[in-house]
Amino acid sequence: MPPSPPAPRDASNASQKPVIWTVSVSRLSDLFRDITLEYDDRAIIEPIHLGFDEAARHIRERMETERCDAVIAAGSNGAYLKSRLSVPVVIAKASGFDVLQALSRARQITPDIGIITYQSTMPVLKEFQNAFGFNIQQRDYATEEDARAQINELKAGGVKAIVGAGLITDLAEEAGLAAVFVYSAASIRQAFDDALEIALLAQLESNRSHSRSTPLADTLRAKHGLNDLRGDSPMMETLRQAIVLYAKSQATVLIQGETGTGKELVAQAIHRENPRALIGNKPFVAVNCGAIAESLLESELFGYEEGAFTGSRRGGHAGLFEAAHRGTLFLDEIGEMPLALQTRLLRVLEEREVVRVGGTRPIAVDVRIISATHCDLEQRVREGRFRADLFYRLAVLRLTLAPLRERPQDLIALAEWCLKKALAALGARPHPNLHAEIVACAPLLGAYAWPGNAREVRNLMERLALFLAAEPLQALSPAFILSVAPEFVRASMPGPAIALPTAVATLTAAPATTESIAQVLARFGGNREAAAKHLGISRTTLWRKIRNQ
Repeated sequence: MPPSPPAPRDASNASQKPVIWTVSVSRLSDLFRDITLEYDDRAIIEPIHLGFDEAARHIRERMETERCDAVIAAGSNGAYLKSRLSVPVVIAKASGFDVLQALSRARQITPDIGIITYQSTMPVLKEFQNAFGFNIQQRDYATEEDARAQINELKAGGVKAIVGAGLITDLAEEAGLAAVFVYSAASIRQAFDDALEIALLAQLESNRSHSRSTPLADTLRAKHGLNDLRGDSPMMETLRQAIVLYAKSQATVLIQGETGTGKELVAQAIHRENPRALIGNKPFVAVNCGAIAESLLESELFGYEEGAFTGSRRGGHAGLFEAAHRGTLFLDEIGEMPLALQTRLLRVLEEREVVRVGGTRPIAVDVRIISATHCDLEQRVREGRFRADLFYRLAVLRLTLAPLRERPQDLIALAEWCLKKALAALGARPHPNLHAEIVACAPLLGAYAWPGNAREVRNLMERLALFLAAEPLQALSPAFILSVAPEFVRASMPGPAIALPTAVATLTAAPATTESIAQVLARFGGNREAAAKHLGISRTTLWRKIRNQ
């Protein structure tokens, strides 16, 4: 459905009232429309009946000539827009009471209920279903195709009703299941209140601001948030809680961890969870201190005046501190910063002002510093390679990210998430039984040390996705992984392997057999279900293996 044309506006009112756009292509549109009437006297609210890329493109084009102070969306659509728009995006969220009410309505239809949520499940529901005797099956999804596959899997398992947001309920009805919408009017009103508050604060900020922004600050944004931190281990839950807590402060943060553990991702999440980052699209500026020569790093960080050195730009150049004004500056690999620059950095932190290279005029900056390193900074301090006073100034708050081998519970969930994202990027549809196939590969994945941590998992899944997209009937199996991942050959595995929890290892261990598919089928009299159960694979995988023989 094309977006509604903009309504005529009273010029005298339009400049005063906040402008809010609601975005939805599902039944949430009706709820948005009903709530809009309650806010008509306080804001100019306009519906946009588009989703995802179409909505993002439509909004960006209109914002070139029109004003919008905030956007309201929900679920996967909201998360997609939040990472792609410069305007603040308020994501409507279902409350815990909404979920319980929806489950109660679903229970009146059937005792076999499925609930599908975007990106992550709700572990607390396990206690609820045990206490009240509900049979609830939880799933999460990343894309529309992924959501459709999850619904089909739940339907095949006997689920009769699905609880979820607009996309999920639409797909559930399409599959012939009862659908229960999870949002309540109260939750949508809360989203409208939040959007109105952000819009009013943005207007106030705009009225107070002066012309000190740089082109860099308009484009540098944090693209990742809490939802991108995959894993349900106690370590990951503790990390999420620390991020939310640290986001409330403006103190410096030092993030330590091995390569590939997600240090910049955590830094971006801290920035995005900070309430002031929602107002005026505060910049997130990142620089790798070990990847730039010392002479260039100084001018990049602090800027330079015209004529400061040969080849300097006419009129000078604002540095990254100025670009990050009122936002966050992320100093990656801070341990590689030369001692001379450490002294200048310390002064900026203490004085809250920067002097450009070749200049004398101090420029006030309001910047939060988050730094990261893979090395032992305290050891470098003892060796005289890092200033002790700077270390303590940078490490007011500290985070240490655990390597993947110390949180094996997260490996399978992380691998599945990365593979689904990689397949979606290639426009490929994941197999409905992809989860079961990955679980069957758990012993092989757990036997590898993953020295590159989450980054290495992501890279391998992108490689696997390429092959799976090219061969849609190819099953994801240990043999297939070994065929495309030579690093999994045991002789080349450095360091200790990831020890999967005993329960996971028991669950995923496939029966040892040298029988062919034909022999197993013959043993069970051609019964494919019994043969698949014996082999520890799904019937769909067994069918593909038979076809490939």
